[in-house]
Amino acid sequence: MNCKEFEKKIPDFIKNQLEYKELSEFVEHVENCEDCREELTIQFLVAEGMARLVEGGAFDLQKELDVRMAGALRGLRRHNAVKYLGITLGIVAILGIVVIAYVLTM
Repeated sequence: MNCKEFEKKIPDFIKNQLEYKELSEFVEHVENCEDCREELTIQFLVAEGMARLVEGGAFDLQKELDVRMAGALRGLRRHNAVKYLGITLGIVAILGIVVIAYVLTM
């Protein structure tokens, strides 16, 4: 993902509307690009700050952004763990079938 694509995805990230693949690319990019991290922070502070001013509540937007990024990372790790567990179980099942077929042909 390049910086232009990243900037276009910021509103969807703020609204929690990125699909897994988009979120994965988004998080990877923001971890490696200081300029985009700063742009995300600015857009998040503006979007969420305006909403909070209307509501009249107290807020710590930087902490909320950090929490949201941490949640995105946890979700990506969980998704990857489930995916790899499924692949591993599939391989084990195939090996079991091969072993059973071999034993039956003896």
